[in-house]
Amino acid sequence: MGRHGPSDPEVVLHQQVLQQMGYQVHLTRFAETSSFLRTQSDVSGWSLLLCLSSSEPSCLRRIRFSHLQHQMVNLLPELMEAFSDAGEGRCRFYLQLTEADLPMRPVSCGSSNQKPPFAQNRPSHAPSPALVAMVNVFVLVTSVNPLTSFLHDIIVVKASENDPGQQTQIRTFLLQRFGPASARLAWIQVQRAVVAVLQVASTNQEPAAGGSCLLCFQLLTFTLMFSGATSPAVVQVDPGLSVPSQGEDAFRGQITRDRVLEDSLRLLLPLPTHLQTHRALETLRRQYGGCRGTHGSCLNHDHFLFLLRFHLQLQMPSAFHLLHPSSSSSSLPPPSLLLLLLLRISRHHDLQSTREANPPTNQQPALGSPGGLCLDPRLRQIYSEPPLSLTPPFSPALKEYRAEVPFDTVMVRIRPEPISAACVVCLDNHRGPRTANFPVGMGTSQISVLVTDGAEPRPVVMTIYTVHVYRESRPSLPAFGDHVTCSFLQDCGMRVQPGRSCGLQPHLPPQSPIQPCSSGHVPGRWVVPCLSCSDNRTCDWREVTWQPDDCYHPPVRRPLLQDCMSHRKVMFIGDSTNRGMMFFLMERVNGSLQDWGRAHHTLLYRNLNQRRTQVSYSYYPRFWLEGSQRPTFRQALLQLINRSRPLENSNQTVLVVGGVQWLNSNHLRTVQDVLDRESLSDVLVVVKSLGMGFHLPVDGIRSLSLTEIRGLFRDNAELISTARRLRFEAVDTFSITMGRYKEFLQGRCACHFHEVEKLQSSDPPDSEASTRKKPGTRTGSHSVLDTEQEDGSKAPTFRVRGAVNQVYSEILLSRLCPGNR
Repeated sequence: MGRHGPSDPEVVLHQQVLQQMGYQVHLTRFAETSSFLRTQSDVSGWSLLLCLSSSEPSCLRRIRFSHLQHQMVNLLPELMEAFSDAGEGRCRFYLQLTEADLPMRPVSCGSSNQKPPFAQNRPSHAPSPALVAMVNVFVLVTSVNPLTSFLHDIIVVKASENDPGQQTQIRTFLLQRFGPASARLAWIQVQRAVVAVLQVASTNQEPAAGGSCLLCFQLLTFTLMFSGATSPAVVQVDPGLSVPSQGEDAFRGQITRDRVLEDSLRLLLPLPTHLQTHRALETLRRQYGGCRGTHGSCLNHDHFLFLLRFHLQLQMPSAFHLLHPSSSSSSLPPPSLLLLLLLRISRHHDLQSTREANPPTNQQPALGSPGGLCLDPRLRQIYSEPPLSLTPPFSPALKEYRAEVPFDTVMVRIRPEPISAACVVCLDNHRGPRTANFPVGMGTSQISVLVTDGAEPRPVVMTIYTVHVYRESRPSLPAFGDHVTCSFLQDCGMRVQPGRSCGLQPHLPPQSPIQPCSSGHVPGRWVVPCLSCSDNRTCDWREVTWQPDDCYHPPVRRPLLQDCMSHRKVMFIGDSTNRGMMFFLMERVNGSLQDWGRAHHTLLYRNLNQRRTQVSYSYYPRFWLEGSQRPTFRQALLQLINRSRPLENSNQTVLVVGGVQWLNSNHLRTVQDVLDRESLSDVLVVVKSLGMGFHLPVDGIRSLSLTEIRGLFRDNAELISTARRLRFEAVDTFSITMGRYKEFLQGRCACHFHEVEKLQSSDPPDSEASTRKKPGTRTGSHSVLDTEQEDGSKAPTFRVRGAVNQVYSEILLSRLCPGNR
């Protein structure tokens, strides 16, 4: 029960654990209308009811506890009344007490939304804040009368007000803080403090209206404060599982929460299959119950089932430690018959553990120790921020998943958690990080999770999980009927030019006839039809176009392009963004693209335009090489020129130089100097300017802040100014990518606005039509990483996808082949 979505991590976790244990799981958003909770004489249709936080009040109103037989509910009305904010219930039992030694601070009576301060009302003789620690302990109460409770081995320790909290084991924390001599005393004091508060809270409440549930349970979070002494003070009690999860540590909080929830379910449902039927329980009750037992104890069905569950819980290996009743615990009221039997069972298990010289089975540590062999190389869970709805739902046995995210999700943070601590999880490669940010480009991105054996000197990959993340296009509304024309310079999510408007604005087309643009760097804006400029969801983003101010870039039809490019040689030098323009030109001039690759060296293509056009390419900079081995820009340019010879000293030879961020005015002066020295001063030089990218905090890649990106915008203006002085052509790709920086495609740098896609048919398409594909259309996930070869006579055919890359590549073509040529 609860208004959580089916993909909520808490819901998914409950479903997985319960289904593994043989339960059928039903989800209901509203407890008030649920048929499962209708009052009826036979309520055996369900076994376990989990009321999530948003539905707890509704569940409490609907449940008739007196009608429950074997059913369990994750709420205890007495504790809800004692520790909830409603009606000052949190303070009611505290103010009635006369015991001065109750280890509970008045601040704990406040709202659960309040964060307990470290130094509130701290006297002058109190220890320094460095000695103060806030500790969250997780308590599972399985009955109020008699009181039975368990304490989880994992705790969260906060050493300061702003500390998000560190997960550790409680005994490890006490040993490190108090040393071997006092750690055991501190451990006893922690148990006494929690039990004392629980006993007082449960005995000072009115009996639950509608009866008590002997098999119900509730998770509580106690916040304890240590101030130098071994005796902690209770400063807050939350009627639920509360784990700090802030900022970078959100994953750790989620992992702790999931582990405690999973451990609690496995402890609460320990009945073997042959004991789960009502008939089998009745047989055991008749055999051992009634008033003819060994100790003459009269046990009804509920009491027998309660004792049987308690006995099985103590046999379960678990991270939960028995808190009460135990052989060392004390009871405020006179012990009842049922409590005495619980104590006998507890002492029996203590005696068995002592004889076996092993710790009690319900005190096994929850956190595996590192080292050893990775015997179970599977994942326990894949955590993500924002949460991904995996299809199929995550299971350790399944290795491949798909997920969809909306357009505005440009990055996900992934944290896989292995089942065994001896296994090491890496992302992307066997030396990758355990937690990483992944950019999510348009279309489908792939995230690989590798489970390796940490005991080996070199990581050995044992298992690979793959997550395919499909990012949706912009929410679009087809333009029909009345619409208005809107335009934008920049996205409000990243105001590169703080003095200019952002987002959609009403657009007024020029009144006078416009002329062809005289350069490729004319200022412009994106124009799109919308029903309203105040809501970008009403726009038809398939029709978005780049509109220069007061001019237009004439489109170059293929016959003119092929004629214009005859007997020309085009040299490209630059990074992958420049390479995307090259592949676009090759596809347009050749009618198809049959050869491509993510090359980081020199390429030469002679088979274009019926072998009348030659294209060459040199990747720069080769950032992966050591500085002493890395070629300079001058060396790379000379190598490209020499590989492309013979060259004509005219505009029949074209040099396109460009990069996303590294290019500066010094490189352009080097171009002029090299061309002069090589007697190529009359060749046509086109500068592809800078572009958006590296704006996401991706692990392993230097990312830029908004201030640095604004500086890059100024560098771009200087670059274009230098190009004009040197009489080079320039295509202003920064202004074009600035407004659509979220529409990057594959690549960790978030700077790729193109992708080469393999066509399903090997027949060459109408390339001009294919490159004008509507940008909002989903094209599938047939992208390839390297040049592919297929069996058969027909070579594979590819095309360049990417609306933004298409815009500035078409501008390049219009500068190479102006209308007056």
